[in-house]
Amino acid sequence: MDKNSKIYVAGHRGMVGSAITRRLSASGYTDILTRMHGELDLTNQAAVTQFLVTEKPDYIFMAAAKVGGIHANNTFRAEFLYQNLLIAANVVNAAWQAGVQRMLFLGSSCIYPRDCPQPIREEYVLTGPLEQTNEPYAVAKIAGVKLCENYNRQYGTQYVSAMPTNLYGPNDNYDLNNSHVLPALIRKAHEAKLRGETDLVVWGSGRPMREFLFVDDMADACVFIMESGIDGGVFNVGTGKDVAISDLAETVMKVVGFKGRIVYDQTKPDGTPRKLLSVERLKALGWQAKTTLIDGIEKAYADFCARGVASVGSSGS
Repeated sequence: MDKNSKIYVAGHRGMVGSAITRRLSASGYTDILTRMHGELDLTNQAAVTQFLVTEKPDYIFMAAAKVGGIHANNTFRAEFLYQNLLIAANVVNAAWQAGVQRMLFLGSSCIYPRDCPQPIREEYVLTGPLEQTNEPYAVAKIAGVKLCENYNRQYGTQYVSAMPTNLYGPNDNYDLNNSHVLPALIRKAHEAKLRGETDLVVWGSGRPMREFLFVDDMADACVFIMESGIDGGVFNVGTGKDVAISDLAETVMKVVGFKGRIVYDQTKPDGTPRKLLSVERLKALGWQAKTTLIDGIEKAYADFCARGVASVGSSGS
């Protein structure tokens, strides 16, 4: 990418989009194009097409999506499927119509089958049943990946898909109704400490294994992929290491300074038993994550405290 290229970051106010914007700015890219949701509704096909045809960006980082944790995914299933399908279809098709040759589509590790072999390789997509609690979101993201793949095949575009593992960090969503596990643990541990409570309630059994990637590392990987001139394909982005939810909760408690005990609410779902990505494809190209889990949690907690307990992030446009 040339430093003077016009780059559109979709979802720039969300955790990933804001990290990509920071990373681009820090690297000297000066023409970064963004739009608030009130200015551009990505579920509106005509508006998206008009915007991209008019602006004609050289590159697109597609980080906009309706996102949430297990509870939100399982409760608002129709919304997660419909809105994410529209966003993916509108942006990919409008990008092609506008003559945008290069785009990075941000997917999710939930596109992979629930019980596929570990670590999960990119070719495992569509080889088995999905995790039911987030199947609608996963289907929408798979559609986005396949849109990129088939627009490349039919129209010669160069759209790449990046599949992040569980992300966390600055500008995360800490709303307990729809946040992911790590930010939820940070908020619950912080509030339990402030209230002088003795217990930290953790959903599920604590046994599931999860991989976590600091969002600034994710942004670095996204820019690396685009700067490398990769012309297509799917690339997992993660650390290559996972941790039990029980150990994660203990690490969060240590960082927050909460001295109580963990109580597991086993009436709540665990989700996928284990989800560890194979990161060999991206590692072979020269990229690896740099931030350790405890360092990342410390940075995330500092951001949470700076924004205030009631502050809630988003991952929209």
